[in-house]
Parts: sequence; C-alpha cells; structure tokens
Amino acid sequence: MSAVASTGGSGLFKFLKPRLRPQAADIQAAALWGVTAGSAALFLVQPFDWLKKTFFEKPEPEGK
Repeated sequence: MSAVASTGGSGLFKFLKPRLRPQAADIQAAALWGVTAGSAALFLVQPFDWLKKTFFEKPEPEGK
C-alpha cells in the first residue's frame, strides 16, 4: 500500500505518456473554468427570488 502512495498521485495516469499527463496547472485551470461556468449560469438564470422564497422565508401557517 505504501508503494502506491509513494508514486506521487500519478498512478491514475500511468497509461499516459509523461508529457500528456495532466499537470497541476491543468487541474487549476479546469477548476477555474468550472467556477466561471457556474457563475455565468447563475448570472443568466438569476434564481435569487426563488432561492430566497425556498430557503430563507418561513412558510405561513396554513390555518390562518
């Protein structure tokens, strides 16, 4: 088990040539693009009224 941990995390991509393996910068860029895409989706849809009604406002009692 310790031999697997000492490979530096590239065990998942051993089948790829070393120059084709994803580098740390590639993973950071993918995460940044994911955040950007999520932010853009929120900007386009703008579900803020629905979020406020669903999660932050208390429902009125039905008996009144």
